Amino acid sequence: MRIGLGMVILCADLAGTVVFAAEGAMAAMMRGLDLFGIMVVAFVVALGGGMIRDVLIGAVPPSAIRDWRYPVLAFLTGLGVFACRRMLHVAPGGHVLAVLDAAGLSLFAVAGAEKALSHGIGPLAAALMGMLTGVGGGVMRDVLLARVPLILVSDIYATAALAGASVVVAGRRLALPAAAVAGAGAMTCFCLRLAALRYGWRLPGGM
Repeated sequence: MRIGLGMVILCADLAGTVVFAAEGAMAAMMRGLDLFGIMVVAFVVALGGGMIRDVLIGAVPPSAIRDWRYPVLAFLTGLGVFACRRMLHVAPGGHVLAVLDAAGLSLFAVAGAEKALSHGIGPLAAALMGMLTGVGGGVMRDVLLARVPLILVSDIYATAALAGASVVVAGRRLALPAAAVAGAGAMTCFCLRLAALRYGWRLPGGM
């Protein structure tokens, strides 16, 4: 059965919402925030990048406002992470947060590029929209948690999102199946991000 483009975008967007909400809630707990702060960070990380993308491509009101599933999933995920906090042994900078962040980045990069293309955005701009969707929530998270955003340091973060989004754009230009293109784009971003963390790959810095 061939999966339609609309279903691919929706599934990637909703899955990314859950993953990033969990990652945001865990990151907030590591900083000692209370329940309200945890929920705020979970919402911002899960919904921020997609809302920015939707506004920029003219898909208004944004999906996070128009579709009840987005805020409900973010809320339930954040609340679930808080409720299970005693069972979660997540160290700052540990593998769990890194994997969740890489997964959310990958899903949103794919969803962002696909949605931009479906709204008539050109290939280059669509790849950039995919990158923005992936990193937008993370930037807001880092600002709220008083950290330097990852995209402003020499880490392979935005580059991984751009690579995954570019795979999606190239696949769409070649008229390949939507599900296969999305999977290839997500795996490209995910593997590149984790490989960068594992092997210490970094972009040239100023110092």
